Amino acid sequence: MHDIRLIRDNPQSFDAGLACRGLEPLSAQIIAADAALRALQTDIQASLARRNEASKLIGQAMAQGDKDKAEALKAEVADLKTALPAKEDAERVQLAALQDMLAALPNLPAADVPKGDDEDGNVEISRWGTPRRFDFAPQEHADFAPALGLDFETAAKMSGARFAFLKGQMARLERAIGQFMIDRQTAEAGYTECATPLMVRDEAAYGTTQLPKFREDLFQTTDGRWLISTSEMSLTNAVREEILSEADLPIRMTALTPCFRSEAGSAGRDTRGYIRQHQFWKVELVSIVRPEDSDAELERKTRSAEKILEALELPYRKMLLCSGDMGFSARKTYDLEVWLPGQNAYREISSCSTCGDFQARRMNSRFRREGSKSNEFVHTLNGSGLAVGRTLVAILENYQQADGSVDIPAALLPYMGGITKLTP
Repeated sequence: MHDIRLIRDNPQSFDAGLACRGLEPLSAQIIAADAALRALQTDIQASLARRNEASKLIGQAMAQGDKDKAEALKAEVADLKTALPAKEDAERVQLAALQDMLAALPNLPAADVPKGDDEDGNVEISRWGTPRRFDFAPQEHADFAPALGLDFETAAKMSGARFAFLKGQMARLERAIGQFMIDRQTAEAGYTECATPLMVRDEAAYGTTQLPKFREDLFQTTDGRWLISTSEMSLTNAVREEILSEADLPIRMTALTPCFRSEAGSAGRDTRGYIRQHQFWKVELVSIVRPEDSDAELERKTRSAEKILEALELPYRKMLLCSGDMGFSARKTYDLEVWLPGQNAYREISSCSTCGDFQARRMNSRFRREGSKSNEFVHTLNGSGLAVGRTLVAILENYQQADGSVDIPAALLPYMGGITKLTP
């Protein structure tokens, strides 16, 4: 959520930020709506003050024996009481309209975010690792992994497209990947492991900006709760409506959870294989920090994700997303893209973002500095550390052998119960 005071004070800067997101100027419209709301609030406050004043004067008039004045004041008080409900209704309508207007707008990009309309405007920051040279033509995982236990047909019979049924050694490998990641992020990166709800209410989904804009990408239960599309939704909302002390910060949390997405906005994309599923596992990294620490925390968080790829010896590149390709709530984002030899391309495997106080305002999450009497909004950050299914795909494709088998990365061997290779 945007700070209406900043929009009032810096309308041109706000519109410039919207332009970077590909949106038309809206500051004048927002300021006008805000002015109308404030005028209604001023009128209501004046009416309440006059009602209270007139009520006191009635007693004085009665004490002085001035019945005519008392009756006139009573009539005035009655008129004020009658008019107030309509004014308060108008205030609620205007407030809701202003909040809806602000809630529909994405976060503004940070000053060092490159301008661009789409992924073509992203900037490569670095690369790690050298893609393997194969002495055979590497295949996409969808072509050879079914023989290893990645079963799409069985899943389709019971659930439809974009689901998978993992069997035996393949299921063991996916479990090993998730366990390895969560162990690394807790033991080495200092994140606190959490087991979170997999369903949240409207206000939680609103707080992390999945609602209202991305309603169609979520699955909803019959009682109105939402299945989490990422555990960012439950981890970040752990501090909703809280006033933290400065000593509490930073807070770093992680969770390995299933995630559920309808993929409504990805029709026709990655329909083959295990890249884009309705249900998948992911290790999420969430940080709650002071405003002055959020930039450094983004670098730290991204590095935590990079170390997983390096431990698994998977070549990757780090991309700084341009203004037109960032997520709705982000003000700056790094994507990590892993090399997939079967596609001969780098594909996203992690996205790490700082949201500034954008989510905190929606959640009313604040902190108080030592010695201060006022509260400030915290800054929130989130990132994948990593997406388990996509990591599985990267391992399958990078470690595949000519006979259809797949070697297990050395870092995962302690989790595999003696299995060193997936064999058809």
